[in-house]
Amino acid sequence: MTTTVTATSSSTPRAAAERSPGSRGPSATPHGVQLEGIARAFEGPQGTRAVLRDLDLELAGGEIVAVVGPSGCGKSTLLRLIAGLDRPSAGAIRLGGGVLEGTDPRTAVAFQEPRLLPWRTLADNVALGLPRGTARRAGRERVEHLLRLVGLEHAADLRPREVSGGMAQRASLARALARNPEVLLLDEPFGALDALTRLRMQDLLLDIHAAEPTTVLVVTHDVEEALYLADRVLLLRTLLGAAPEAPSLARTIAVPGTRPRDRADHDLAALRSELLEGLGVDTHHSPQPTTSEYPS
Repeated sequence: MTTTVTATSSSTPRAAAERSPGSRGPSATPHGVQLEGIARAFEGPQGTRAVLRDLDLELAGGEIVAVVGPSGCGKSTLLRLIAGLDRPSAGAIRLGGGVLEGTDPRTAVAFQEPRLLPWRTLADNVALGLPRGTARRAGRERVEHLLRLVGLEHAADLRPREVSGGMAQRASLARALARNPEVLLLDEPFGALDALTRLRMQDLLLDIHAAEPTTVLVVTHDVEEALYLADRVLLLRTLLGAAPEAPSLARTIAVPGTRPRDRADHDLAALRSELLEGLGVDTHHSPQPTTSEYPS
């Protein structure tokens, strides 16, 4: 399955060269996403449990936005709502001016697990993401292009059991991009990878975004990953125990600089402390006030 605010990323030589016929290209800005008064509640044995409340949000076309927050704050629920895999209890989600009703071919999802079919080759798994009715030759060219983009052209005929976890996750990303989505939704896409592979996958995602710009919403528990990838970081609060009128969005932080960023940048370190403290983690450090935080 495949489902997806304006970014200032810098294009790498590799990314600039890896464009396939029919791609939107860097000059065509994808649609953004608007969330208006979104709420989601679930019924259970102990009554109604609110997960999201009064969420107003706009993702600009081509922007990368990261969502962080404690467990149970509704991060994955938010992603599923935009993907059309769930429906809000209240409010509306708009893409390109129209209200999203169920899944939409302009959106794509990549999950934490690659979810590849074990009996298919990597190329065949990527082809599963192609739009219905794609001509055979065009589909083959699109799959070959995406495999080159994610560095898997040499592994096209291998099956998932024959490749590493990082390679499988790259194939999953390629599959999500196969329909050239305008909105790419990533649910902890690198959470199961080792630390070094995770860093490489972050850089790969930025290369892909430079080559084929999309509106990206990435859910992550990794504060450093959020600050490295995103134009903005959204901090959600858990509604359990919160004031009845408290909205889900606790804080929005704009990340300075252009991508790819210096991982050792001092400004990012200060924002990291802010986010960790917003998550209830004592950093034993009092960062200097910044002007990058906007009250929700």
